[in-house]
Parts: sequence; C-alpha cells; structure tokens
Amino acid sequence: MKEKLLTFFKKETILCIACLLAALSAYIVPPDAAYLGYVDTRVLILLFSLMAVLAGFRALGIFDRMANLLLARAKKMRQLALTLVMLCFFSAMLVTNDVALITFVPFTILLLQRVHLEEKLIPVIVLQTIAANLGSMLTPVGNPQNLYLYTISGIGVGAFFRITLPFVLVSFFLLLLLCFLQGNTSLATQPQTTPPTRTRAEKQQLFGLTVLFFLCLLAVFRILPILPLLALSLVWFLLFQKGILKEVDYCLLLTFVFFFILIGNLGRISAIREALQALLYGREVLVSFLSCQLISNVPAAVLLSEFTDRYDLLLAGVNIGGLGTLIASMASLISYKYFAQIPNVGKGKYLLWFTLANLLFAIVLLGLAALLPS
Repeated sequence: MKEKLLTFFKKETILCIACLLAALSAYIVPPDAAYLGYVDTRVLILLFSLMAVLAGFRALGIFDRMANLLLARAKKMRQLALTLVMLCFFSAMLVTNDVALITFVPFTILLLQRVHLEEKLIPVIVLQTIAANLGSMLTPVGNPQNLYLYTISGIGVGAFFRITLPFVLVSFFLLLLLCFLQGNTSLATQPQTTPPTRTRAEKQQLFGLTVLFFLCLLAVFRILPILPLLALSLVWFLLFQKGILKEVDYCLLLTFVFFFILIGNLGRISAIREALQALLYGREVLVSFLSCQLISNVPAAVLLSEFTDRYDLLLAGVNIGGLGTLIASMASLISYKYFAQIPNVGKGKYLLWFTLANLLFAIVLLGLAALLPS
C-alpha cells in the first residue's frame, strides 16, 4: 500500500500538492456556501471534452498517419529534424502540447533508431518539447492554461492572437535556425508504412469525432453553450467509444478543482490577497515565469489569475514560463520520461541540452515580453 501511494505521488505530484494546499486553505477558511462559486465548470467541461476527443483521434491512429505522410519526403537529417519538430509545433496549436509530445516523441525515437542516428535523439527531442510548448501558446485550445485564461478573462479571439502571435512567430524562426544546425547527413533508410484500410465503424467514429472537435471549438469561442457540448460528448463516447473515457486525464481535472478551492480561499484572506496583488503589480510576466518554475504553468495560471486583471501579461508569462525546469511544463516531463526509457542514454546530457535550449528561448521571449505595454 505504501509503495502504491509513493508511486502515485511521484506520478501525480502536482495533484497531491494541490490537494494538500486546498485542505490547508479549507482549514483556515471553513467550507461554506461561497465554495460553490469557486469552481469554474466551463473550464472543466471544455478540458474534459477536448481531452476525450483527442484521445479518440489518437486511438484511431490519426496522428501517426499524419506523421508518416509528412515524413515520407525527408531525405536528409536537416529535413527530418525540421519535420519532426514542426509536427509538434503546429499540431500542438490544436491538439495541445501534451498530446503532440505523447504522439510524436515515441515515433521520433523509433525513427531515429531506424536510420541509425541515435546521436540526434537529444537535440531533436529537446527541440520537439520546446516546439510543442511554444506552438501551443498560439491558440486558446493549445494548452490548459490558455483555455483557462481565455475563458475567465473575456479576451476576444482577435485580442488573444495579438498577444500570442509575436511570441509564436519569433519561436518559429528560432526553431528553424536550430533545426538547420542539425546537419545535412543522408538518411540510411526511409520509413515504409502502408496505412491499413479503415473499417466502416472507424470511418463513422472519425466523422463523429471531427464533428465533436468542431463543436468544442465553437464552445471555446462562446458560440455554442457549454452544457449541450457536455451532453453530446457523453452520449457519443458512452454509445460509440466507451473505452475512450478511460483515457481522459481526470487527475488534471481534479487538480484544477483543488486549485479553484485554493485560490477561492486565498482571495478571502485579505492579507494574502493584498500581498499577491502587490507582488504581481508591474511584474506580471516575471512573477508568473518564476512561479511556473516551481509549480508548473497550469497551476501558476490558475493561482495568479485571481490577483491581477492584466491577463495579457499573465498569458505571456505562464506560456514563457513553460520554458525552464522540467516541471515548468508538465509536457516537458512527458518527453523526458520517453527518453529515459531508452537503454544506455545520457540523462545528464539530455538535462544539460534541455536547460541550455530552454534558457535561450526564455531569454529571447522575455526580452520580447518586456516590449509589451505595462
């Protein structure tokens, strides 16, 4: 039992910490009717629906087929690195940074081993991780902190893109440069895969998931009410893809609930509320960036959003904050876990590459953030 609890804590550290903090705050501010207003059900429903739909797409092999299609033309290492990195960069804009890395990092490991370029595993996986974290910054559905801040802030679609687009464009060109530096080695072999023919049931599932995905987008942009989306999602998965509901990250949803309770209680403690507001004022980007290094960018966004109305600066800060330590973005841990499973790999070398590359991007993007109007 003790080993199971320890394993769970290692796997879901943020959830356990959030639960502990929520419990401590509940001790200070005893539960009452105000607790009912803490939890933002809109955010939770959107996250649940998107995670379920993306899990459905992944189960149908959509992302694998997309990768194979794009990789078919790669002849040189430079082309291959560019393709693998940009797959994560652009797919993360719609399917989230976590899903992009879960999908493409294992594929990258197998592919580079197949073409006998194991020495390129570290730089390519590090760049993929950065690409997913920064590509996901562009859209409201790219990552959980974007979805949360977009939902609670009331920022319009145009205003949201005006905030995120400059950072994403700069990141894109910097990624291009670093991919170009990967060399022009010829590939030893080319991946040969013939996608299996889809059954009628799979085609129906693909159509249904596509419809649900667009309904999710309509709900994100406040065109479709949230409750019909939840009802349609539950009906679809219970009737046609029941097993997919097991793939949803319920620990992430529960983490949000605990942080909602925590920030709700902190907001009712005047001394803490005033201290956090004073700390954030005029330093939103820097404070949110540093907070991410300790508690990761999703909890940092949820926690700090209660104490500032500068959502534009907070949005920039928590996304740039995904660069840095391994826990700054939980997506970064996904890549590292896959890499660490490879026999006889240099974990220390990976962490060195990861740290240096993240610092490079963080310095450039923090410099760009300094140009934002205060």
